[in-house]
Amino acid sequence: MYVGTQNAVKTDDEYRQFAQLGVVHVNADPEGNPHDWTLDILRRHRERLESCGLVLDMVQLPLASRVVEKSQSPDILTNGPNRDRQIDSICRLIENVAAAGIPSVKYNLNLIGIPRSPDEAGRGGSRNASFRWDKVDQNAPPGLAGVLSEDENWERIDYFLERVVPVAESNKVRLACHPHDPYTPPGYRGVTRVLGTVEGLKKFVQLRESPYHGLNFCVGTVGESLENPREEIGPAIRWFGERGKLFNIHFRNIKGRRLSFMETFPDEGDMDMWGVLKLLAELDYKYMVMPDHVPHLSGTSVAAPAPAGGDHPQHAATKSNDAIAFAYCFGYIRAQLQILKEQYPDRIEL
Repeated sequence: MYVGTQNAVKTDDEYRQFAQLGVVHVNADPEGNPHDWTLDILRRHRERLESCGLVLDMVQLPLASRVVEKSQSPDILTNGPNRDRQIDSICRLIENVAAAGIPSVKYNLNLIGIPRSPDEAGRGGSRNASFRWDKVDQNAPPGLAGVLSEDENWERIDYFLERVVPVAESNKVRLACHPHDPYTPPGYRGVTRVLGTVEGLKKFVQLRESPYHGLNFCVGTVGESLENPREEIGPAIRWFGERGKLFNIHFRNIKGRRLSFMETFPDEGDMDMWGVLKLLAELDYKYMVMPDHVPHLSGTSVAAPAPAGGDHPQHAATKSNDAIAFAYCFGYIRAQLQILKEQYPDRIEL
């Protein structure tokens, strides 16, 4: 287990800054649409990162967390006319990822993006992303996805998995799917989402069973789906960890619970994040632990790395001192891993 990042940067100096902070493992993408990434593009990208002292653990499939209207593969979950063509393209991409020496990919089977209500004041006046069900338009009309039932949603997800999981398994590439963020009641914006609960995620990883079919497990997102995150997050992690279904960890805390929460720094929310890391070490989790979202700090705006692949409100390229907030999270994770390494010297990488 080791600290990682998915923050999108542009220059070699910015990549080297990760290594300087002790963040050696990255989820980082070449430029352009993933459907257009060739084997040569992927190889040169991996070699570039290695020259900056980094290890390329993961790239993003053209299935991000943004709303389907902005998706690079919209027909897969809308059952559009290009569904099979887009799935075939993803299968070829997985083959190229394997040939380029990249061991895993992440993706999100999302239609309505990452709903949030207005930001709220956090510690010291930071601005924190929040979701309060009583503050959103509960009657928001359907978008491109239309009205999608639970059964139809599962059918479309399984159609994708049936074709993609065997390719990932034969090429030994781990498929890490992110949960739906946040849980939303059935029919919100026309869609009944199925990967926004622990039970839904359990069903998901048991569809098309494979050691290469698992989760980009977001502690914050899963916590958002629970009535008592502090007590329930550990059993959820244990269930997936014991079955080898944890391929990437988003390390974020929240204050609140299902349908009413605020995102926080890892040290100030309701979940015991030290307990989370200890449990991951006990389970011999082997991959990245990374911050995904951070509160916005006050002060002069700076060009800051933004998490890749989504329409979360903080995913703009320039935010108020987000780089400082992410550096704080990297240090927090590394410090805890340093303590854990004393107990688990063969399970922790620093």
